[in-house]
Amino acid sequence: MSLADAFRITLRAIFANRLRSALTSLGLVIGVSSVIVLIAVGQGTQQGVTDRIHGLGTDLIFIESSRAATTSQAGGIAGLAETTLFQGDAEAIEAAGIPGVVAVAAQVSVEAHAVAGSENVGVEAVATSSRYADVRDLEVASGTFITPRDDEGRGLVAVIGSRVAETLYPEVEPVGQEVRLSFVGGRLILPFTVIGVLEEQGGANEVNDQVFVSLEGMAQRLRFLFTPTGDVRVTRIDVQTASGIDEDRVKEDISNVLLYRREAIEPDFTIQSQDDLLKAATEVSTTLSILLGSIAGISLLVGGIGVMNIMLVSVTERTREIGIRRAVGATAADIVKQFVMEALTLSLFGGIAGIAIGVGLSVAVDGRELGGQQLTMLIQPWSVVAAFFVAAGVGLASGSYPAYRATTIDPIAALRME
Repeated sequence: MSLADAFRITLRAIFANRLRSALTSLGLVIGVSSVIVLIAVGQGTQQGVTDRIHGLGTDLIFIESSRAATTSQAGGIAGLAETTLFQGDAEAIEAAGIPGVVAVAAQVSVEAHAVAGSENVGVEAVATSSRYADVRDLEVASGTFITPRDDEGRGLVAVIGSRVAETLYPEVEPVGQEVRLSFVGGRLILPFTVIGVLEEQGGANEVNDQVFVSLEGMAQRLRFLFTPTGDVRVTRIDVQTASGIDEDRVKEDISNVLLYRREAIEPDFTIQSQDDLLKAATEVSTTLSILLGSIAGISLLVGGIGVMNIMLVSVTERTREIGIRRAVGATAADIVKQFVMEALTLSLFGGIAGIAIGVGLSVAVDGRELGGQQLTMLIQPWSVVAAFFVAAGVGLASGSYPAYRATTIDPIAALRME
């Protein structure tokens, strides 16, 4: 029996039991589409995190307090009382003349609500110095960034991200306008004068949704930011380094400067580079992709079991047909070919439909918000190819045993069956 004959027989058998065939393939449709969608979720999450880290700037080192009392874990501004980093640390690092260090900026980051007239939007307020623009390579679309004069004057000035500007000032020039920042659930409100609007950053860059204010100006109004010695508490210090330098050596030099200032042996801070963050994010995302892929793989396995089950039922139902074929000269190889072809066709139909649904869902969901978070779906060609070949493999595996069972049927006994 030729492959063409086997395929014609297969199509007749499938269309003779349309509903059963469709339900049999449904398990593989769900499995294949799940593989594509879940891997797209995992890879999209990884790409989103990578874009956010790259969006921070280039050649950066981040210094944070090692205590758990960060702004997100200890109630925003109130958590600053426990930080172990100070503006003086940033000044000491810059003054130390560490080879490879280009610029240093301290910052305090807290969640806030920005209000201008009848418009309002949730933002991340970043209190920092004039050096921050150099550290993060920020460009201003209109107005200026915080200047050394603003640092010294300790005024309430603000530079806003592009999306913040679009939301709060849709029809007017933001520079010169007033924006009120509300902290701690509205219990603290401060008015700022907008002195600049940043260039729009591509991708998922958080700068577009931030408001930058003078750290000195904030500290002057929030006296608890000052330490008893007159230093200013901060949540993070960003250090920009020259390209191609030995980051480990720079981190070691920075650590030595901070330990010397503290007269301590054990650090109460952590130092990480962008590469460190990328490695950690990649490891987490890879684990997530493997986990999601494994869950989807279970769906494929269940679908394969369903195909095998239906093929075994088909062998039992068609015992007399098998006997007649054997009696008129069909070989065992012909019988095997017939049932393997049928299982393979069901699996391939399910695989193709699953690929179409998986790709379609990924494209439809990409960029949409879920729970306040924007979903990023990254379809991997290898996942589509792998899902297709896995579906084909499932068909071969699921059809092999029923086909073998069919060859063991005694033709004489099969012809006696009604």
